[in-house]
Amino acid sequence: MDRPPSTDISEDDQEPTSDERSPESPLARIASAAAGTGEGSIVVTGICGRLGKRVARVLHRGHRVIGVDRRPFNDKPKDIEHQQVDIRRKKLKDVFRSGDVQAVVHLGVMHDPRASAADHHSWNVAGFAKLLEYVAQFNVPKLVVLSSSNVYGPQPDNAQFLSEESPLLGGQNFSDIRDLIEVDMLAQSFFWKLPKTDTVILRPVHILGTVHNAASNFLRLPTIPTLLGFDPMVQVIHEADVVKAIELALKPGVRGIFNVAGPSPLPLSRIIDILDRPSIPIPYTFGKMILSRMWSLRLTSFPVPELDHIRYVCMVDDTRAREVCGYTPDYSIHETVRAVNDGIW
Repeated sequence: MDRPPSTDISEDDQEPTSDERSPESPLARIASAAAGTGEGSIVVTGICGRLGKRVARVLHRGHRVIGVDRRPFNDKPKDIEHQQVDIRRKKLKDVFRSGDVQAVVHLGVMHDPRASAADHHSWNVAGFAKLLEYVAQFNVPKLVVLSSSNVYGPQPDNAQFLSEESPLLGGQNFSDIRDLIEVDMLAQSFFWKLPKTDTVILRPVHILGTVHNAASNFLRLPTIPTLLGFDPMVQVIHEADVVKAIELALKPGVRGIFNVAGPSPLPLSRIIDILDRPSIPIPYTFGKMILSRMWSLRLTSFPVPELDHIRYVCMVDDTRAREVCGYTPDYSIHETVRAVNDGIW
């Protein structure tokens, strides 16, 4: 794609699901098809997260995989190499010195709402800038960066479906998204500065599954709160479909920004119905007050700005990913939503 671009870290280990183990699974077939990208290795940052492990277990079937994560990888497959290093440190350079790196998949973004702004910036922005430095220095031909549709931000005046050219307004009311936007913008700048590297930025909608992110954790609540008078349309995607999108992004010649969505969107109320869990409607002002108090007492992992995601619409148009990458989701809306039950502690 020659068109220029427009303007989860504390997770437990997880065993692969049955669809990952089967060599005949859709993901295995995609891995086999993508193997034509070359004989070099693929570096995966954030490999010890649940999504990172899922990516690694698919990629290693057709590639040499080098995982970079400061956490231990206790249950890694034998043929995956794990470098337990901090991406902010110079030791990261040794990973690129050690072999022919054909691609980097960057999943190592911190999403800890309790971490300080300084820690977020140091890890997410400074660490990513260091990674870009080595991608450029060692002439890595492919870079895939996992961003998020949250960079657009839920807004009362959002278009029904946002394109990749839509402004990134997610940080206006949610400071924790600002680092993610900066990472996204750094990747866009890198696209322009180093055209010899095929840079791909993926912006998936809310990822559901075994991952312990805000969306999945919210839908795991025994009683799910909603906001009185609000029932926004919501887009979700199964974590395995995100892995599929990453695989497709690794194909030669694919470059640019791609929104990635799952099955057709549904109102939040219908998603809750699929889970067969009770919900309780709460006035926004009351909910904001209660959540703020719970946050200050460390009784919740949801900061107040998260309320906008169950208040306003933030849906994306993924036509470009479908037409350029050949992406289509494999999981139905019922399978996608119910996947959050697989990640209950």
